[in-house]
Amino acid sequence: MTTTIEVTPAAPEPNGHHPRPAGPLAGLRVLEMGSLVAGPFCTRLLGEFGAEVIKIEPPGQGDQLRRWGLRPPGSEDSLWWYVQGRNKKSLTLNLKKRRGQELARRLAMRCDVVVENFRPGKMAEWGLDYERLAADNPGLVYVSISGFGQSGPYRDRVGFGSIAESMGGLRYLTGYPDRPPTRVGLSIGDSLAGIYAALGALMALHHRDHNGGRGQLVDIALYEAVFSLLESSVPEFDRLNVVRQRKGTRLSSTAPSNTYTTRDNHSVVIGANNDAIFRRFCKAMGRADLADDPREPVQLRGARSVSARACTRSGLGSSEAALVALRARGGCPVADLRAQDGQADDLAHGQVGSGWATARVGLVVGRRRRVVAGWAGGLGTHATLLLICTAGLM
Repeated sequence: MTTTIEVTPAAPEPNGHHPRPAGPLAGLRVLEMGSLVAGPFCTRLLGEFGAEVIKIEPPGQGDQLRRWGLRPPGSEDSLWWYVQGRNKKSLTLNLKKRRGQELARRLAMRCDVVVENFRPGKMAEWGLDYERLAADNPGLVYVSISGFGQSGPYRDRVGFGSIAESMGGLRYLTGYPDRPPTRVGLSIGDSLAGIYAALGALMALHHRDHNGGRGQLVDIALYEAVFSLLESSVPEFDRLNVVRQRKGTRLSSTAPSNTYTTRDNHSVVIGANNDAIFRRFCKAMGRADLADDPREPVQLRGARSVSARACTRSGLGSSEAALVALRARGGCPVADLRAQDGQADDLAHGQVGSGWATARVGLVVGRRRRVVAGWAGGLGTHATLLLICTAGLM
């Protein structure tokens, strides 16, 4: 079943652009000089919470993301662009030319944050590095995102999300033990670095506003962002000489916590990870006798657990709908596996941006969930902004 969500967008401004909703970051001005995923993901988050984001794109072609992925009928831009480009003002500047560099510096003088994700050294070559821009704007927070950071032995290596996921250890752990490692399914390395970049920018802004007004450089490495996800696998190796391996969908330390197939051949995820939830799960499955087995507390109830397997077998004799109903009836963490067609039916995740349903931003501020109503503009549609800036009226 497919649900069509009809939305009446806000009335356009006189220049034809749709207004950006206010939010907790209203009044913050961000200049984005980047492309594709990591940098634009960072500024997308800031824009979703009210920051004014000015995006510089190369003339003629724009951000490469405009051409990545599927396009809606009649559009020259991809749907992925409409997700990443919403709530941003597009300007075209050739940063390889002296005139474009000078205009970018003028813009940076009037911004709180600059975000860039070029290879280390490229911005300095253009006269757009932190030291050059901070000389004109001491309060500037400058966020640099790269594969391996702005310093260190790997600084000059080319790094994308896939490389970061590999060297950061994520891909080695993803998949089944008897098969080669697999990709997670999304650009997780880039997106994770974008989240850290947004967090770093906000911390630097807080420091600026409470410690004398000076900005600073925020250095984000994609592979370090991925490396931060490795839980206890690093100390496990350091202290115990244990190298964690791929385990497919299961957890070896607790059960039931896996993807299971129901009687009607659907997949569900059950996450009865601690003792209290496991007791509720057993009772909901009609196996209260297994709920308090003294031989298997949670720290011993691993993947080979007899009680966990027995209780799960009882549940998997039910249909998908019956098992998922346990969420309400038994307070058990059970979920059906959803693709986008299933998510479209769940208005709890419904979000509209650029005229299409898009993913909702993942947090609530001030008891109100943000409503992302901004639109992703066409290439260079905010050229007037550049004229205002260069005239010193901004």
